[in-house]
Amino acid sequence: MSDASSPISPSAFVGEGIEIGAGVSIGPGAVILGPCVIEDGAWIGAGAMIGAPPEMSNLPQNTAWTGDLQHAGVRIGAGAVIREGAVIHQGSYRETTVGARSWVLNRAYLAHDVLLGADSTVSAGVSIGGHCAIGDWVNIGMNAVVHQRRIIAHGAMVGMGTPVTRDVPPFAKVYGTPPRIAGINAVGLDRAGYPVELADALLTAYRGGDLLTEGWVVPELDELSETITWWRSHGELKPSVLADRI
Repeated sequence: MSDASSPISPSAFVGEGIEIGAGVSIGPGAVILGPCVIEDGAWIGAGAMIGAPPEMSNLPQNTAWTGDLQHAGVRIGAGAVIREGAVIHQGSYRETTVGARSWVLNRAYLAHDVLLGADSTVSAGVSIGGHCAIGDWVNIGMNAVVHQRRIIAHGAMVGMGTPVTRDVPPFAKVYGTPPRIAGINAVGLDRAGYPVELADALLTAYRGGDLLTEGWVVPELDELSETITWWRSHGELKPSVLADRI
């Protein structure tokens, strides 16, 4: 049941199995299929489509609009913004998740089982393949494409139109075709509340070939220990290659 105080357009379709928090906005023509949790203060634009079944040939393409609820659901975090025409599919084994205060801009696509962290931006036209994990404070530029099962660590920035075929380490800037690590997202460090001096330590590590995938100890990066632990927690990583000049 929707909160009567929430500005939900009467032309939106909100199916069964939907939990809607306080102050949620849902625009005209949006389609929300269950199971789905929309946390407090989320904003969903006109024509957004959330909760269709995973695009996997071995799974049923259920008709959730008739009450046939299957799969692992979608979760839209508190204060998240889903803009017009965005598409977010059900998870197959875990909730497809948009983190708190993150923005998914118009025509962006999040496939099944994608985890998008908090305070991140997925720009217009971006496509993210299934099973990807995207950290907090990430910025993915317009029309970038992220290959399935890729990891983009906290604070990374991906340039417009970049085909992300390998994993992106913490606070790295990646762009080009083929994509290369071309610097450190110092602005992202600052916005995440870290000293900008950490940019120099990260750049030194990356230039030296330490992309933080192993248990190496870099004392200068102690403040990023939680971020580095998150990055390493995803198993065997295949980081992007460094640009010739970084």
